[in-house]
Amino acid sequence: MPSRSSARQAPRLGSRGQPEESRAAILRAAAKEFSEHGIAGARTDAIARAARVNKALLYYYFKDKETLYGAVLDFAFSGMKTTMFQVLDSEMPPREKIMAYAGAYFDFIASNQIYPKLMQREMMRAREGHSEHIDRLVKTYFQPLYRRVGELLQKGISEGKFRKVDPAHFVPSMVAMIVFYFNSAPVMQRIVRFNPLAPERIAERRAAVLDFISAALFEAPGADRAVRPPVARRPAARQSGARQ
Repeated sequence: MPSRSSARQAPRLGSRGQPEESRAAILRAAAKEFSEHGIAGARTDAIARAARVNKALLYYYFKDKETLYGAVLDFAFSGMKTTMFQVLDSEMPPREKIMAYAGAYFDFIASNQIYPKLMQREMMRAREGHSEHIDRLVKTYFQPLYRRVGELLQKGISEGKFRKVDPAHFVPSMVAMIVFYFNSAPVMQRIVRFNPLAPERIAERRAAVLDFISAALFEAPGADRAVRPPVARRPAARQSGARQ
């Protein structure tokens, strides 16, 4: 049986005796607070309370709110990058790999539904010129993922497995059709009259996303691989006039 003195010396959450646990709890609480209120509206006392640490400890790990916000972004996007690169580093052929990538990305966002809100808020800050983190995020997370997915698309195209698509358009389209679903859930619920975030609806959305990507990307047997613009038709009035 442990002595009273050893029990008093045991580290507890909220003290400097458990730095990793305390830091992780702060980051999880801060991610939720920032996703709901943005950096301007987020309150550090609410974060400390949700993380079950005192406010002094929060500032021990993070010198100010902006530093904490940047750490939250790294915490979120580093997990995404690790998950995605596990798929991209695999030896699967292009068709299987692109579908595994899309499925893994969907599953990651579905399991971390506050991350799309964080992403959206940071993109808005970057557009307004207020983000001091966007260059680091692009260089560390977004660019490496975009480059690798672009290479995968080009490989599939060169092997005749994919249609000729432009990664500059196809990659953000894949991301948008996943992220937008979760960001727009409150509006969609009013439109479709069911909860889009119910587990069965999320499963349906996942299947629909993968079906859409495969239909947009995979070559149909015997199809011409060239992507041709639609032939413009002359207005009906001119055609009738020509016949006269």
